[in-house]
Amino acid sequence: MAGSPLRWRIGAPAVVPRVASVFLLGCALALSPACGPAGAADDIGSSSVPGGSFQAVRDALIESIEEEGLVVSAVIPFNDMLQRTAAASASNAASPFVRAEIVQFCSSRIAWQLLAEDRAQIALCPLSISVQQTREAPAQVRLAWRLTGGSTPARAAADALLERLVRRAEALAR
Repeated sequence: MAGSPLRWRIGAPAVVPRVASVFLLGCALALSPACGPAGAADDIGSSSVPGGSFQAVRDALIESIEEEGLVVSAVIPFNDMLQRTAAASASNAASPFVRAEIVQFCSSRIAWQLLAEDRAQIALCPLSISVQQTREAPAQVRLAWRLTGGSTPARAAADALLERLVRRAEALAR
């Protein structure tokens, strides 16, 4: 139907690419080294493994997650998506990464704690840590993760788990 609100929302060809471009640019900037420690938001933790290979750091992260008795639910090839959709970005820029993946996992213990505090905290699950290697610093592999703010006991436990996983991965990858 021509007057349908649904058609207007999702059928407007000029709007969809712009929205997708803004989303992709935001994702790329969130993971960009320009948003590293000096410019990082308070809700993003990051760490680098100088001289580490991407594969070694990725494998160490997965091993760290599994050593906690957790299961990796997904490994998202984020850089592949950026490369595939570069033409749709507002700047038509190439991906700033050589490789970038997001590793997702969940701790049922922490999930239950989060839900006991506030059911809306389901939005914090699954937990994720990205592994990145940039074009401008290919000899450095960066790990980045969303912090929960630690404002409640369950959020503090989630932040402590993320920090522990990253520190263990760093040690294994060196």
